[in-house]
Amino acid sequence: MCGIHLLWGKEAKEENIQILLEAGRHRGPDQEASLSPWPGIWIGVNRLRVSDPSPTADQPFWTSDQHAFLIWNGELYNSKELKALLTTMGHTFVSDSDTEVLLVWLRSFGEKGMSRLKGMFSFILVDVVNKSILTARDPSGEKPLYFKQDIDTLCISSTASGIAQVFGIPVDPRSFSNYSYLRAPRHGHSFFNGIKNWRPGQFSSIQNHLSFRFDPLPETQSPKVDLTLETFEEKLRHAVTRQIQADVPAGMLLSGGADSSLLYAIWHKETGERLPAFTLEVEPKYQGKYQDAKYSKAFAQQFPCDLVSVPITQEIFLSEWDEFLASVDQPVGDSAGFLLWFLGKKAKEKGIKVLISGAGADELWGGYRRHSAFQTYLAHKDWLLWAKPFMQNLPLPREYSKFFKSIKSSENHTFLNFSGLRPVPKEVYEYVDRFFVKNLPPYKRALDFDRKVYLVEDILKIQDQSLMAHGIEGRSPYLDSDLVDFWRKVENEDLLTEKKWIHELLNQHGLEEISNRPKLGFGLPLLEWFLDGGPVAKRVFSILKKFGQSHQKDLADEIFQITQTPEKFVKSDFLMLYNLFLLAEWVNLRNA
Repeated sequence: MCGIHLLWGKEAKEENIQILLEAGRHRGPDQEASLSPWPGIWIGVNRLRVSDPSPTADQPFWTSDQHAFLIWNGELYNSKELKALLTTMGHTFVSDSDTEVLLVWLRSFGEKGMSRLKGMFSFILVDVVNKSILTARDPSGEKPLYFKQDIDTLCISSTASGIAQVFGIPVDPRSFSNYSYLRAPRHGHSFFNGIKNWRPGQFSSIQNHLSFRFDPLPETQSPKVDLTLETFEEKLRHAVTRQIQADVPAGMLLSGGADSSLLYAIWHKETGERLPAFTLEVEPKYQGKYQDAKYSKAFAQQFPCDLVSVPITQEIFLSEWDEFLASVDQPVGDSAGFLLWFLGKKAKEKGIKVLISGAGADELWGGYRRHSAFQTYLAHKDWLLWAKPFMQNLPLPREYSKFFKSIKSSENHTFLNFSGLRPVPKEVYEYVDRFFVKNLPPYKRALDFDRKVYLVEDILKIQDQSLMAHGIEGRSPYLDSDLVDFWRKVENEDLLTEKKWIHELLNQHGLEEISNRPKLGFGLPLLEWFLDGGPVAKRVFSILKKFGQSHQKDLADEIFQITQTPEKFVKSDFLMLYNLFLLAEWVNLRNA
């Protein structure tokens, strides 16, 4: 929705806040402002006008007494409820925006009031009387926020690359190891040394920019609920209706798969309204495997939508690549990032400002193959550990070979290996292991890890970057705070396996064909493109060889070997090839 920026200390200069504003302009192309509320601090904001798109709701948004103002990035889905309560307390409002509601709410209830916020957000509330700020990021990490603090300056921004420009920080090769295996830098860090992620679900009340602490967002005791399909459907329906409503044109990212199809079916059944929907269509010779367009077209016959089928070919990919690359703040080695960016570009041409996705369903409700593989491991752990020495070196199909090579006595390490593009080395695992919650049972622990780490560093990051590159806000109803709170209470493993409830609801909506569709990840037809030796393979292989030679000291030996003979690793590591290609191209662009 927006880009927010703060500089406090020695580097708080107008020219530096302008650098941050320029880096975040794509995030908020509709309005921009900067100011210095007191000497030694500069604030900047780029606004995307979504909730109350009139200038009345522009930012910074000031309190009526001019004692404080708010800049923020996100959506407050329960703003009507909070506004009604504030109105009964005697507050009046000059806009219809959730920005004003959030500001008045925070000024009325302070830090404790954050427990009632339901939405996605990162915000900076500035008290100009006390010369302090309150900063927070939503619990699911849907909206990005980075910071750098040194002995002289605190800098906070929606873009890591903007901070890097201000301080002249180059790409940090130490991030390559984690990225090579897990498609992102270390959790909590960025590709720039000293620039960190503001952790999801944390806030800080800062009165001295040189010294502050992080605290978890306060929580309220949620009421007991029946852990049934009916309750799940009720909460999902509520999430869909309150997240798809917008003051600007909204659309759906429709893959023809279970998650997005169910969201649209619920919306259409509840409202009777049709929305624009965007789906990808690969080259005809690959459509037997990649069937998003086929299933989306069939779905549109049952639930009317304005379906836009977007073709993707090798030639289109290469012609769009440089523009996509320039938009990447932090690379994530997932080809879904390019596809979301490309769909966002087409949606922008149709005037769309909000796109709904199925992000979060797989991670919370056990939809990935790694989840079923982990269950198999847990059920037969002792036997598999015994069989591993005999099985791991056999010429097995790729999926089975990786399964046996990934098995460890440690449950956490095994799941991380299943998640990685290859089994992760010890030093990568030892850092990541701290983010597993030890007191949860193994399977729920794995899902919780996906929610707190994989979603934040991969799925939500590429969704935010790819769509905000076109000034489009992405929303994820499966991550609605009420639905996540419901998920936390579910302990029955059977209900957290293969998206059981999602498929049951699809069947109830007459969508058995989509419910029974084989799972296929959302991404480019990389294996096929690399095998046919066409223009994409030629470019990728050439770039990888040069990158490996210039960065050999920064890469694990097995990763270096892949870069030097990529054609030998197509069948076993085609996902790794794209992962390294994006890194190589992004590093080359940043260092140019």
